[in-house]
Amino acid sequence: MSKLTVTLLAVVPFVIIGCAASQLSTLQPQSDISVHDLRCEYKTNPLGIDITKPRLSWILRSDTRAQKQTAYQILVATSPVKLENNKPDLWDSGKVLSDLTNQIVYKGKPLKSQMKCCWKVRVWDKDGKVSDFSRPASWSMALLKKSDFKAKWIGFDSPRQALPEIQVGYNKTINAKLPPTCCLRKGFTLDKPVKRATIYASALGIYELHINGQRIGNDYFSPGWTHYKKRIYYNTYDVTDMLRSGKNALAAVLADGWYSGYLGWNGKRDHYGNKTRFLAQLHIEYQDGSKDLIVTDTSWKANTGPIIEADFYMGETYNATKEITGWADYDYDDTFWKPVDVTPQIDAPLQAYPGVPVRIFDRVTPVSMNEPEPGVFVFDMGRNFAGFARLKVKGPRGHKVTLRFAERLNEDGTVYLTSLRLARAADTYICKGMGDEIYQPRFTFHGFQYVEVTGYPGTPTIDDVTGLALSSDTPLAGAFECSDEMANKLYENIVTTQRANFIEVPTDCPQRDERLGWTGDAQVFVRTATYNNDVAAFFTKWLIDLEDAQRSDGAFPHVAPRVVVGDCGSAAWADAGMICPWTIYQVYGDKRVLEKHYDAMVAWIYFCKNTSYNLIRPAEGYGDWLSINADTDKAVLATAYFAYSTKLMARTADALGRNADAKKFNQLFDQIKKRFNEKFVSDDGIIKSDTQTVYVLALKFGLLDPDKHAIAVQRLVDNIRERNWHLSTGFIGTKDLMTTLTEIGRTDIAYKLFGNDTFPSWGFSIKQGATSIWERWDGWTPEKGFQDAGMNSFAHYSFGAVAEWMFKTVGGIDTDAPGYRKIIIKPQPGGNLIWAKASYDSINGKIATSWKIDGDNLTLDVTIPANTTATVYIPTADVLLVTESGKAAAFDQVPGVDFLRSENGTAVFRIGSGNYGFSSEI
Repeated sequence: MSKLTVTLLAVVPFVIIGCAASQLSTLQPQSDISVHDLRCEYKTNPLGIDITKPRLSWILRSDTRAQKQTAYQILVATSPVKLENNKPDLWDSGKVLSDLTNQIVYKGKPLKSQMKCCWKVRVWDKDGKVSDFSRPASWSMALLKKSDFKAKWIGFDSPRQALPEIQVGYNKTINAKLPPTCCLRKGFTLDKPVKRATIYASALGIYELHINGQRIGNDYFSPGWTHYKKRIYYNTYDVTDMLRSGKNALAAVLADGWYSGYLGWNGKRDHYGNKTRFLAQLHIEYQDGSKDLIVTDTSWKANTGPIIEADFYMGETYNATKEITGWADYDYDDTFWKPVDVTPQIDAPLQAYPGVPVRIFDRVTPVSMNEPEPGVFVFDMGRNFAGFARLKVKGPRGHKVTLRFAERLNEDGTVYLTSLRLARAADTYICKGMGDEIYQPRFTFHGFQYVEVTGYPGTPTIDDVTGLALSSDTPLAGAFECSDEMANKLYENIVTTQRANFIEVPTDCPQRDERLGWTGDAQVFVRTATYNNDVAAFFTKWLIDLEDAQRSDGAFPHVAPRVVVGDCGSAAWADAGMICPWTIYQVYGDKRVLEKHYDAMVAWIYFCKNTSYNLIRPAEGYGDWLSINADTDKAVLATAYFAYSTKLMARTADALGRNADAKKFNQLFDQIKKRFNEKFVSDDGIIKSDTQTVYVLALKFGLLDPDKHAIAVQRLVDNIRERNWHLSTGFIGTKDLMTTLTEIGRTDIAYKLFGNDTFPSWGFSIKQGATSIWERWDGWTPEKGFQDAGMNSFAHYSFGAVAEWMFKTVGGIDTDAPGYRKIIIKPQPGGNLIWAKASYDSINGKIATSWKIDGDNLTLDVTIPANTTATVYIPTADVLLVTESGKAAAFDQVPGVDFLRSENGTAVFRIGSGNYGFSSEI
């Protein structure tokens, strides 16, 4: 394809050539390019989406360097047979001249409720050769109209029993009322062969669903957490293979969850309501074309079961002597069960769940077991994660075994529970006395490294406890490894802590009586989160929570969903409403997320403006949370973030083609910048507070006049030097500290901080045995022991934001345009590292780097995915000595490699997709 054609494609990304599937079916595949990983709305074969113009994506693979897509064709049909025969009855895109492989909006016939959509795609490469069609993929539509819902909201309002006082983390007791879960069931018969069966289920609370005694799916805590007065989510399951001819039963277990369970540190529950409810519709399509509908209504029966307590904070109690054998089967006699309670109407709209479910992603084997006190057994799981423990036990009927969970141990080897505050964090199992028994909870989770077992009959073996790690199903996307084992442990701890806290929403911690979606934590970590895992769908959902929690005056909340913490508007916390959507756009090329939240983002800017004094924000909020002997003025921090959010607002408007808005917000940024300098920057360049954080923010956000820039750089360096090359930053300053040092040309100092193992540093906690990221730099020290138990989590990801720098600077992987269509490869070796490897599964495919220093020689291996390009920076003392695959990269005709320039001790090249091996003298 000519260069002219490529240029046209970049300017006009969609050009449709009128060729239908039938006309193109005779084309024989000629290209080595292949199409993989078809997804709809970031999900593989999703069920029940209610987006009527969903977005499609795929990934290309090719062994040819600089391979590109020049056109694609998408076929969408209502059945696999029609798709296989190239007879799409929903959409044939024709041959579309475009190099886009994601964020492609469906443009076929209108999609209807429950419609199944089967699709495939093929592409044309840089030489105009066509590929094979991809393997087929699919999505199904949800219930799109309010009238589609026929089911009633049902539950079982058994009175809550005041339980004995509960021992909690503060070594206090509380009088808790924990209702049992309720069991709901209905039998029905099918007298015709089933072609397709789909169930739609929701709850005010959380549920577990069964058909004919078998659990449906492997999700936990469905249908998720939301602002229940604004929207309620439902889940979709294909249960065709679970139904049988004749007798069937549909059943559910319903628990409090976020809806009416304990939330927050005030010992209160029922924040959204005190009556849990369940709703389900089973849609059955028979082979003869007829249909049937089974719904929740007054015909259902209810009872309590063996789960006599279930709460996220308090834990779960399971009385196996109360098990009801066969209760979820048709033949069970429910004569003595009670009628269900019915709520005629819930005003909030039902919507398809847009996020990703919580699932078990790992099984954790204990590394040791000790008995610090007689009959008290403590299992060390080897790492601090979120989830629960599976217990294996053999005991007499009615015998009680209790499991308590902790992140750390006391000096005497007992579990440290004080920092749990009012969370009991205990699971209890009462044996049924029938040989070996296995128990694992279903409606709670804990954050822990240690499991205390008491009441065990005899002495357990190390195999009697197994950890089950839970997280929202965000697939791993990144990998990092280097020659420094402490750095490797740091990265492992960061990923572990992210997964422990990405449970339905991005929480602050998974263990104590909090576990809320703190917005400040989320925004400082979101860029790191995108490197570690695929969080596109996860943040798509949470950003809805965030906007739902926005106040009418435009202030974004401090937690989302907004519960317990009613305050809004704190700088760097509320700014999550700007930073998170922008980051998702940058990483995934998702303009729709900007469009969806645009008005909310604008409202936040005007809230800041309207509550400022002459564009200076008030000295309020959380400030640079948990800094070390460095108090940053809150007005400086808040005004800096006001400016930064305004800059992002201008960029958002520009990305969406709203030119007038972009101009207006750029002008506002300039005005805020001017006021920032007038108010906070002295004539000699000292910024008020004179902390590391104020200089980091001023430099990172571009707030300084040119004549003050060098002074700020020097003040930042001097401050670090004066602290014996240690940081003092809190949550907010740490987020940008390392990347700012690299941007100002002081990567050497960043490596000093990175390599420290003395207080305060990332290495210090690892030296103290950390297997996760701590909330505080001094969560535990040899001199003082544990910090204030009122706020001392050992699984808090905010300081793990350093992984952004690890990927960008050590691994050298970054995006040069939204969605990684253009890539930056710029590893900057330093410190004591002699090699490093990093990879990232971008929305366009895998990007990987691997560098090694041997004497004066540097080797760098690079992998760039098909249909992308990269700018590669090779550290070198002499550009003439840079080779690729043994050839002089700057002067020989190396396929896929173009020399651009020399820059600051690097040779800069542009490369196309493929695998490359560079070598240089440094």
